[in-house]
Amino acid sequence: MGRRRPGTPTLEEVAAHAGVGRGTVSRVINNAAGVKDSTRRSVQRAIEELGYVPNLAARSLAGRRTDAVALVLTEPDWRLFAEPFFSEIVGSLGDVLADTGMQLMLTLVRSDAERRRFLEYARGGRVDGVLLMSVHAADPLPDMLAEARVPTVMLGRRSGDERVSYVDADNVGGARSAVSYMLSQGRTVIATITGPLDMYVAQCRLRGYQDALTLAGLEHAQSLVAESDFTQDSGRRAMTELLERHPGIDGVLAASDTTAAGAMEALRAAGRRLPKDVSVIGFDDFPLAQCTEPRLTTVRQPLEEMGRAMIRLLLEDMEEPSVAYRHVILRTELTVRDSA
Repeated sequence: MGRRRPGTPTLEEVAAHAGVGRGTVSRVINNAAGVKDSTRRSVQRAIEELGYVPNLAARSLAGRRTDAVALVLTEPDWRLFAEPFFSEIVGSLGDVLADTGMQLMLTLVRSDAERRRFLEYARGGRVDGVLLMSVHAADPLPDMLAEARVPTVMLGRRSGDERVSYVDADNVGGARSAVSYMLSQGRTVIATITGPLDMYVAQCRLRGYQDALTLAGLEHAQSLVAESDFTQDSGRRAMTELLERHPGIDGVLAASDTTAAGAMEALRAAGRRLPKDVSVIGFDDFPLAQCTEPRLTTVRQPLEEMGRAMIRLLLEDMEEPSVAYRHVILRTELTVRDSA
C-alpha cells in the first residue's frame, strides 16, 4: 500500500480529532445546516490544528443540494389525513427539520402512476431525501426508492423483514404492557380493536395483546378481536360489534387513541360505566387522550423522538450513504389516567 504524504491529514483523521463522525465533518466543510455551534467549532478547530485542506472538487459535488426533503404519504383513504396521528407526526418532522434549514415537502402517492412519477422526480435530484409514512404491506415504493439509491427512511415498517431504513416504536411491547396492566387490575374478558391488519403496526399491536393473554394462561379468542381503520367512527362500530358478541367484556385495548374514543362512545351508549364496568386503553398519547371522558389511559409513542431519529438517519445517509440499512425501535410507555 502506498504511504500518505506527510502533512496531508484525511477527513477521517479530522473526525477522530474532533470526536465526531465523518459525515459531521463533511457538513461543516460544506457549511450545511443541522450542526450544533459547539460541534462546528470543534471541527473547525481540528481542521486548523491538523492543517486539513478540503478536496474542492468533492466539496463542489457535495454542494449540489436542493435543501428539500419529501414527506410521502401513501395512505389511499383521504379521511385518515384528518386523524391526529398525521398532524402530530407531520408537525414533529417539520419542527425537527426546521432546525436544519431544509424544506419539508408534503407529497401524496396513492397509485402506481403516482409512484412512477414520484420515483422519477426523486431520482432526478429534485429532493435530497425521502421520508415515508403510512406504508401498507404490499406497497413497492420503499423498494423502488432503495434500488434507485435515493436516501429513504420509513416511519414504521411493512413487515418483520423490512430492508429499508426505518424508525418504529415498540408496538408489541406497548400492547403487551397495556393488557398486562388490565389483567393486574382484575379484568378477565379483554377485547382488542386493531388497526388495518394489512399494516405491520396493527399486526404487532395485536401480537402484543395475544402475548399478554398467553403469559397469563388465558386463551385469545378471535371473537374478542375486531378490526378498525384507526378512526373514531370505526372504533365505535367495532366496539358495538364486540359487545354484541361478548356482553361481558370488561377490558378493551384499542389500536389508537381515536379508535379508543369511538369505543368509549359505544360503551357509554350501551350503558357501560368507565372504568367501573369496562377499562379502556388506547395507543399513541395524543392531546385527545386528555380530552376524553374519562381521560384516556394510553400507550405513549415518543413521536418527537421518532421524528428526530428519522431526520438523523436521513441526514447521515444523505451525507455518506451507508452499506447497511438501519433500524431503530424506540420504547413505548403506559400512561395511566382515568379510563383504566
